[in-house]
Parts: sequence; C-alpha cells; structure tokens
Amino acid sequence: MRREEIEIMAPCGSYESLHAAINAGADSIYFGVGQLNMRSASAANFTLDDLAKIVATAHAHGVKAYLTVNTVVYEEEIDTLHKLLDRAAAEKVDAVIVSDQAAILYARSVGLEVHISTQLSISNSETVKFYSQWADTVVLARELSLEQVASVSRRIEEENICGPNGERVKIEMFAHGALCMSVSGKCFLSLHATGCSANRGACRQICRHAYTLVDRDTGEELHTDGPYLLSPKDLCTIDFLDRFVEAGVRVLKIEGRARPAEYVKRVVECYDRALRAIEHGSFTPERVAKWKEELSTVFNRGYWGGYYLNSPVVELSKNYGSSASVRKVYVGRITNVFKKAKVGEILVEASPLELGRKVLITGETTGAVEFKPEQIWVDEHPVEVALQGKKCSVKLPQQIHRGDRLYKYVPAEEV
Repeated sequence: MRREEIEIMAPCGSYESLHAAINAGADSIYFGVGQLNMRSASAANFTLDDLAKIVATAHAHGVKAYLTVNTVVYEEEIDTLHKLLDRAAAEKVDAVIVSDQAAILYARSVGLEVHISTQLSISNSETVKFYSQWADTVVLARELSLEQVASVSRRIEEENICGPNGERVKIEMFAHGALCMSVSGKCFLSLHATGCSANRGACRQICRHAYTLVDRDTGEELHTDGPYLLSPKDLCTIDFLDRFVEAGVRVLKIEGRARPAEYVKRVVECYDRALRAIEHGSFTPERVAKWKEELSTVFNRGYWGGYYLNSPVVELSKNYGSSASVRKVYVGRITNVFKKAKVGEILVEASPLELGRKVLITGETTGAVEFKPEQIWVDEHPVEVALQGKKCSVKLPQQIHRGDRLYKYVPAEEV
C-alpha cells in the first residue's frame, strides 16, 4: 500500500478547521451548507455564500472539497435542493455526499460526482452495484465487521463494479470520531423527545444524557458500568488501521464537523503518520500506543473499535462530555505580528501565559498552530509568566495573523 492510494477525509465546520485539515495533510474535506445536511442545526455550518471560498481554498492546496447534502428532503425543499446543487456544480465541488434519491438524480443531471452517505446502510455488493449507476464512492453501513467490508470489496473487484467515472467504486468508511446508537445514524430519539429530527440535521443528543432503565412490571433495574446507557464511546481504528486498509477501505472518513480545529489537526496528523508507517513497514504497537496517547488529548468519549472487530455489544461512555486528557484555556488574542522577526504580540486577557506550557493559536486563515514558547517577553524583558492585562511577545514557529486567539493546554484535572 502506498500512502497516496488512501484518502483521509477531514471534517470542516469552520474556516479554522478547514486550514487545520489542509495543514495537517488531509486529502479531502467535507462540509455542509444551509439546511440540507446532518449538522445543519449546529454551529458548525456554512452559508451558500461560503461555498466558493471553501472550494477555492481547498483546491488551491490540492485538497478535494465534498459537500454534504445528506438529509431527508421534503417536497417543499426540492427547489432549495436544486439551487444548492446548481451552485455546487458552478463552484466545481468535487462531489456531493447524498442519501435521498432526489439529490442523487439531480446531482448527476448537473454533472456532480456522487458519494453515497452511510444513511443508506449499504451492506452488500448487490446494493453497491445498484448505486454504481450514479455513485463513484459508497460509505458502507457503520455496523459491518471488517470481514464483511472485505467481502464487499472483493466482489467489487471481481465483478469490476464501476461508477459513472469508469473506475471501480471506492469504499469509504468512518475511521474515527463519534458514533450513534442507531443503525448508521438513523435516529428518532431526538425527534420523539424534543421534536427536533436528527435525520434533518437537528439532533439534540438526547442519547448522551444519563439514564436509569427500570422494568416497570418487575421493578428490576438494569445495571451497567455507568449511567450513559445510550452513549457509545468514540470510534478509533488506528490500532488496526493496517487491517482496515487491507479490507479494501480507500477513504478514511473522520467524524467531527462540530469539533474544534485542534481536533481536526490532531486526528488527521495521527492517521497520516499511521498510513505512512504502514507503507514503510514501521506500523508497530509502540507507535500505535503513541498515536493513541496523542488522540486522547483532544475531544473524545473514550475509544473503541466500533463493530469492525465483531464486537457483540456497544461500548458505552463512562463520563458525560469529553474524556480528553488535556483542556485548552483561553489566554488572549494576537494584537500584532512582526513577520520578519517571526514574533507575535499577545494581549493576555483571561488567563496567565506561563513559560513551558504548550499553546494553541487558532484563526480563520491560520488553522491550528501548536508550540511551546521558548521565551516570553514583557516590556522587552524575559519573564516566566505574563499576567492578565499585559502585552507580551513570543517567537512564532510559523505564520499567524492579527486577531488570532491563543490558548494554553492544561491537564484535564486542573480545569
């Protein structure tokens, strides 16, 4: 396997995440615009006017841009769907990720490449063959084992199942990120409890709450390891990424359009390193352990291998929210950048900046930059700590921009 044969697809819910994905080595990004995507009600969503800028930025760096249009589409939304896909074609989006047949057919009619979303729960090669009339890439059901994925992949190869572009249909699978209790993400719990449909991009994550399950006939309580009966741990495949690739997966999809830029950066970097290690024969348990440690520093609910390893039951989260080993704490903002000297001026606003702490700088054109300042200057004098209300200066490892925000990382137990 060569690294260039495998595509890392990164989530993009902000311009910070877009640049973080590009700088970390992603081969493609996926994003949503407007209301017809599965993250439409989250803060991680773009408008139609953002579309051209996102695509142009990605293409300028040799990265493909995929638009998600994967919700249920109602009759009154057909015109909106057509306008969105027309615009996507005009801006040269590389493909659209869709599930509704109306979106599939219209996308093809305007010349857009189609990728089938996991919402269709494709689980066999016959269904792949059916959708190959329109689709060049398919995301198989999340509930398949690696053996089942490999079986579908073999049939695609043996029968030479090709998409409209004349090439064999590619298999895309979720490789990392949040998992849902429902089959391939088709959940109705949020709709039942709040009137907000997950299948319309408005999930309220009712599953992440703590529950007690009691048999109303007997009064018997179901005991589990914790109170989060419907909240799975996050998926992580880096432990067995070599087997994942051997099963025929050619696109590694990272979940997380609502996650911050540092999450995108860290996950893309780790999976990129793992793929290069597989290519060069240096994919070892020791290196995997190191990558898992790095992945544990960003948002996660604990990790498990999903259903790929024939797990009979879901592994549930033991905590509410993130189990990340570190947290970011806002320090201040960049007020000036001296490009020739590679120095940034920081107004310390919310928390002191201490020497020796790893910091994160994020911005719409910066992405996510991490480093440890070697020195901190206040009033041209080196200091150990820059306090709130002060302006300080630090040497920069790469280009950042005025207005960027600076955070420091602290152990989770300190927050």
